[in-house]
Amino acid sequence: MDLNFTSEELAFRAEIRQWVAENLPQDISHKVHNALRLSRDDMQRWARILGKQGWHGWAWPKQFGGPGWNAVQRHLFEEECALAGAPRIVPFGPVMVAPVIMAFGTPEQQQRHLPGIMSGDVWWSQGYSEPGSGSDLASVKTRAERQGDKYIVNGQKTWTTLGQYGDWIFCLVRTDSSVKPQAGISFLLIDMKSPGVTVRPIIMLDGEHEVNEVFFDNVEVPIANLVGEENKGWTYAKYLLAHERTNIADVNRAKRELERLKRIARAEGRLDDSRFRDQIALLEVDIVALEMMVLRVLSAEKSGKQSLDVAGLLKIRGSEIQQRYTELMMLAAGPYALPFIQEAMEAGWQGDYVGAAHCPPLASHYFNYRKTTIYGGSNEVQRNIVAQTVLG
Repeated sequence: MDLNFTSEELAFRAEIRQWVAENLPQDISHKVHNALRLSRDDMQRWARILGKQGWHGWAWPKQFGGPGWNAVQRHLFEEECALAGAPRIVPFGPVMVAPVIMAFGTPEQQQRHLPGIMSGDVWWSQGYSEPGSGSDLASVKTRAERQGDKYIVNGQKTWTTLGQYGDWIFCLVRTDSSVKPQAGISFLLIDMKSPGVTVRPIIMLDGEHEVNEVFFDNVEVPIANLVGEENKGWTYAKYLLAHERTNIADVNRAKRELERLKRIARAEGRLDDSRFRDQIALLEVDIVALEMMVLRVLSAEKSGKQSLDVAGLLKIRGSEIQQRYTELMMLAAGPYALPFIQEAMEAGWQGDYVGAAHCPPLASHYFNYRKTTIYGGSNEVQRNIVAQTVLG
């Protein structure tokens, strides 16, 4: 197993680095490096820039309009984007639903939906979790009853990230209640402009509108929007979750945020504290270990060898690391980590009021990132899955 990059891969990295430097808007990069609020325009502007290059679907094969990069090239692309301060690509379209449509969708579904995802023009949302169904997705209750050439959908989804911007939503719905839970689920694509779809915001403690409740009241969905076979949605859901959990690990963002942590600690004089330096060093070791795990997976894929399904492991370690760097940032800033007025931050004068410009609302980020070990399947559930996979 060789974890070193080849000369061709290093040349590819240099090409990506130059392109990102020339095309990433500086105002967006500034916001990312300083943890300022990204608007829908910011996120979609970057998506469209990537789309024009054919890179918004950077992991897609050529047959579906992607660049056809191998696993190592995809990793290098993500790393260079993250280190340059590019926004994290909103995953629901290009990373989650697109692979499902490619693998299980009809040619008509592929032709209809994939171009809009690649271009960054169509915003997708995820309709999995419900008030009583989180890690136990097999218990979803949102109902889709077939009537002629359409389904009538009733129910509720929750924690729908950025659902207020959604054009389309992919949903797990129950189409058969007479069989075991996993066997009665279907995978539907729903136009969020359909009559009967209501999006209600969930405002978090820091005042942000990041997540939503989505209600379906007799929503008519054409049969043509069913992906794959009716009642086989659990298979497609598991396929999608493998992509989501690997994406959550996000080692490249962790490397960027580690450098931000060091900047904050240096500005606050915390690097003079040997115990605090030890905590940063331990975090850095864990990030390197996570990167080595990712590179092992890439090496196995490149060599054609079968590797252990490590999506759960990557999710566990990646989410825990995200929580640790947000905690250390808050501790480094001390009382200046308290939430500030967002409008004041965006105006750039919070540094003259209290604290310093490198201390955005770190405490609110800390609380927000408590979610990472829960969403995408809680880490407790992931440990059970890993144990069953390894031990049988």
